[in-house]
This record gives sequence, C-alpha cells and structure tokens, in this order.
Amino acid sequence: MTYRIDRRALIVGGAAAVAASGHAGLAQAQAKPNLRFSAVFSEQDIRAEMMKRFGEAIKEDFTLQPYYGGNLFKQGTELVAMQRNNLEMGNIAPQDVSNQVPAWSILTSGYLLRDADHLKKVFASDVGAELKKMAEEKLNIRILGPTYFGARHVGLKPKKKVTTPADMAGIKLRMPGGDAWQFLGQSLGANPTPMAYAEVYTGLQSGAIDGQDNPLPNVQNMKFYEVSSQIVLTSHLVGFDLLCVTDRVWKAMSADKQKAFQAAADAAIDWSTQEHVRKEAELVDFFKKQGLEVYAPDVAAFRDFAQKKYLASDLAKNWPAGMVAKINAL
Repeated sequence: MTYRIDRRALIVGGAAAVAASGHAGLAQAQAKPNLRFSAVFSEQDIRAEMMKRFGEAIKEDFTLQPYYGGNLFKQGTELVAMQRNNLEMGNIAPQDVSNQVPAWSILTSGYLLRDADHLKKVFASDVGAELKKMAEEKLNIRILGPTYFGARHVGLKPKKKVTTPADMAGIKLRMPGGDAWQFLGQSLGANPTPMAYAEVYTGLQSGAIDGQDNPLPNVQNMKFYEVSSQIVLTSHLVGFDLLCVTDRVWKAMSADKQKAFQAAADAAIDWSTQEHVRKEAELVDFFKKQGLEVYAPDVAAFRDFAQKKYLASDLAKNWPAGMVAKINAL
C-alpha cells in the first residue's frame, strides 16, 4: 500500500510539475518586450500604417505599442524620453537631433535635399554613416532610417500672392519650436511663430498664425486646407523624421535579431516612402477641388535667399567641411 501511495503521489506530483513547467514556458513565451512608440503624426497618417507593418514583422520578438498625435510625449520631447529610457522607440525630427548634435543642422537647412530618392541616397552613403555615428554615439539611440513624409510647402490663410521671399514679410508662419525650425522660417522671409502641431488648425482658424509649412499629405490628414486659402509650392525642405530605437533595446538583441529588426524597418520605410510620393502627386488636384489656389512661386529666388541666409549663419559653422558638396554630388 505504501508503494502504491508513493507511486501515485509521484505520478500526481510529476504531472503537476510538468503542467507547472508548461505554464511557465507559455508565460515565458508570451512575455515579449514591449516597445512603446511615440509620434506626433495622426493615426490616419501613412506612417501609422508603416508602423503597423513594422509591428507585424517583429511580432515574434516584440510587442509594439504605438501612440499617435503626441498623446504620450509632446512634439520635440520624444528624444529626451528615449535618452532617459522612458520610451523605447520614436519618430524623431532631425531638428531635435541638431539641438544636441549641431553638425546635424546641415540636414535641417532649406533647399539641400532634393527629393525622397536623394534622401535615401544620402543616408546610404558615407555621409549618412558619418552623421548616424555622430548621433548614435552621443544620444544613445539607433537610427533605423529616415521616414520621408513629403516636400514641405507653405500653406496660408491670407489670399496675398506670394512669388518671392519678400512677399513673406510679416507673415506669421507656424514652425515647430527649436532654433533650427525657427531659422528655417526666417530663411523663407517669414516671421516664424512656434506652435505645437496639434494647435495649428485652431491657430489658423483664430488668426493666431497666418500659415504653416507642411507636406501635402499632412495638410490633408490634419485638415489644414479647411482653414486656408492657398498653398504655395515652395518645396523648401524634404520632410523626414528618423525611426529610432534606444541603444539599450538594440544592444539587448542578438546579431540575427538586429538584422531582422533592421530589415523590418527598411521594408516598412520603403513602403511608406512610395505611398507618400504617390499621394503627393494626387493632392494638388484634391486641394484645387477644395477651392484653394495652388501654385509654384519663383523657387529659384527662394532657394537663393535661403542658401545665403544659411551660409552666413552660425549654423553653417558646425557643418563638417565639404559635406554640402558631397551631398550635392549624390
């Protein structure tokens, strides 16, 4: 009898141990690291779909938790949140990087990058490698790639015709906070006014600002066209942010996982870029149908004015020697 009791206890105990082991293994398998992602763009943005695709591609190893519309961290604060390990991933503006790495202001200057293809070539070149190394070593982040969101144009509520930078005099043009953004507004001849992205619609509506500068897809997503009379196709800046992950998360991955993570980011970014280029081509007609005047100014006059302002500024003193020429040559 003793033998039977012990044997039964052994069987029951063994089964319980196996079950417990199974539950532990299941819990372990389910305990994937959470990657909180913060961005200022809306859930309707093409880049939100980009992140959905990225999250799907990495779901075996991570759980992506996206927050849009600046709901988790306000515009311009995402980078510091990542540096403090309060955030794992962010879509970081190059202007925010330039606040801590002055050489990066070269990528925030007007009329330097030509289009989406040129942007990709710059980041794939030796110049891109040099700039990424500077940022990654100082900021403790890993730059996965530039997320193109369209060439920036000026949208205005007043019906004043704009042909040259002189016509922008006195225009209260909303720009994000930070010296690089404010200088960009000045390089267009405007009076730059810092304002949060989420406040731009009401700012235009109330007259607190006269205009904003954004790529056409953003103007549609945020419905800025409802409170504007015209879009001036200045094409003054190739709009892009940087898809980044903290150095802590990146270095915790094996080499194989890093490779897969980067490949997932590359695929999602490429898809998003193609969608933005397609969308830009369609939107000029869309805005005209909404009753807006859409036209190109004297872009050569704007480019000449902007480049002279930049080259004479303190910003240019921080640019690595010969880098402008290298970028132009790509």
